[in-house]
Amino acid sequence: MPVLVALLPLLLFGWPVGPPLVTRPFDPPDQPWLSGHRGVDLSVTAGAVVRSAGGGTVVYAQRLAGRGVVSVAHAGGLRTTYEPVTATVTAGETVAAGDPIGTAEPGHPGCPVSACLHWGLRRADVYLDPLALLGLGRVRLLPYR
Repeated sequence: MPVLVALLPLLLFGWPVGPPLVTRPFDPPDQPWLSGHRGVDLSVTAGAVVRSAGGGTVVYAQRLAGRGVVSVAHAGGLRTTYEPVTATVTAGETVAAGDPIGTAEPGHPGCPVSACLHWGLRRADVYLDPLALLGLGRVRLLPYR
């Protein structure tokens, strides 16, 4: 059973774009109010299809502070966020892993290439490394809620 639990993320989640290059890694702040990088930036081509990393329900698909944002709620209280994107989904839609949710927009601040997708993950108010969904990145154990 422990092996199955360890492989569960690999079976349920995938890259939102591919094949990606991580241009900026997850770098959480020491305190919630401090600056940090609460996700990973992935190199993309502007206009590339962005896919839901896992199955769930779209809970946000609008412009926020001048950039397109899509957020998907997943089982276990997880939520993934994708920006900047032009959404092709609307809040309330159910998506499966790999379903298109939008297209990548250029202009992500701090992106060293022509376009980057910022991919975030959180459980409640705690930001997590989205690469952990793929069996990559730092593993952080949290209490079950």
